Amino acid sequence: MRKTGIIFTVWIGLTCAQAFIPGFLCPARAEDAASALPLLEAQLAGDPDNLRVGSKYRQTVIQAGQYDRAIQFFEKLVAQHPNASNAHLNYGFAYVDKVPVAGSITQVILANNALGEFTKSLELRASWIALYTRGNSYLYWPKIFGRAASGVADLEEAMKVQKADKQRNYHVRVFIALGDGYWKMDDPAKAKALWAEGLKQFPDNPQLKARLAKDGEDLQAVLNDSYDITKRIDTALGELWTDQDTAEK
Repeated sequence: MRKTGIIFTVWIGLTCAQAFIPGFLCPARAEDAASALPLLEAQLAGDPDNLRVGSKYRQTVIQAGQYDRAIQFFEKLVAQHPNASNAHLNYGFAYVDKVPVAGSITQVILANNALGEFTKSLELRASWIALYTRGNSYLYWPKIFGRAASGVADLEEAMKVQKADKQRNYHVRVFIALGDGYWKMDDPAKAKALWAEGLKQFPDNPQLKARLAKDGEDLQAVLNDSYDITKRIDTALGELWTDQDTAEK
């Protein structure tokens, strides 16, 4: 059963930024984190579509180990504010955050619930982060499930969104993930072309360099490491805030 649970949860991987949120000092102890939750919940109750506050809340929940509290909170929040797309996105992330500490059967339920919330978020607003999140998530499914095509479809839409915007540091993630998706669909030429295009815009990115420097089994090893489900998934979204804060200075 454990193996089955792992197979069903691999889709949820999110290669977002490191868990550092500018302007937010994480409590050092679980009890300190727990004491910070009511204030963050009050903030979200008044501003349910605030992705940044939702992210702060979820990272604090992880420290406190109160995953069910977050899931129950977001369940109520989206019930009260069904059109808040970012509330649905954070709700999906809350399910993802619990996966590492859940049993195999529960992992299946969490994975499916998270996907449902990501989809609801997209139905309300096809934002870059929602498209990237669901698209990249699909790439964690084993090839036999044929999910890469769905991931590529979302990531192609995310690419359209970012090409209509000014260049942002986190846009490199779509070049990486979209290339990975085409590689998983057995289109190495398309994958290499996307990574090369990305490297022109982000010449210092080590992930793009690593992919372009390898071929065949060596390249497959790089991708296997990137989508290693034994590594904890980071859902902090810190790069979004770092880029915004830099632009505002």
